[in-house]
Amino acid sequence: MRFMMLMIPKGYETAPPDVQLDPAAAAAMMKYNEELQQAGVLITLEGLHPPSMGARVSFDGGKPMVTDGPFAEVKEVLGGFWMIDVASRDEAIAWAKRCPAGPNEIIEIRQVQEMADFSPEVQDALVGYEDMLARTRRT
Repeated sequence: MRFMMLMIPKGYETAPPDVQLDPAAAAAMMKYNEELQQAGVLITLEGLHPPSMGARVSFDGGKPMVTDGPFAEVKEVLGGFWMIDVASRDEAIAWAKRCPAGPNEIIEIRQVQEMADFSPEVQDALVGYEDMLARTRRT
């Protein structure tokens, strides 16, 4: 089972574009990332720049509208993510509990949808999707 662990750092929604990581916290997180990798559960991971450097594309009224960050109405934002492959939701939770996160950080755990999770009608509509993923993962 694949799970995405989403890091939600409180306060990141208003962080300036030039925000810097604490070196000690980065070192602790790197050690955790290495543990995930050595256990063979890590698929990928990435950190994200703050919303002040981002943009949102909304489709209200059927037309795309671009809004540059930061986004005033947002209370929580993603700071990064890990994609892991584990046997169960409980194992994903156990890995998240080991993270050296600070008191202002939350990890949300979400299971990735697999083709078998969909109805036959949706699977028919997604013909070619798994091949697309396989080609994407090779690059």
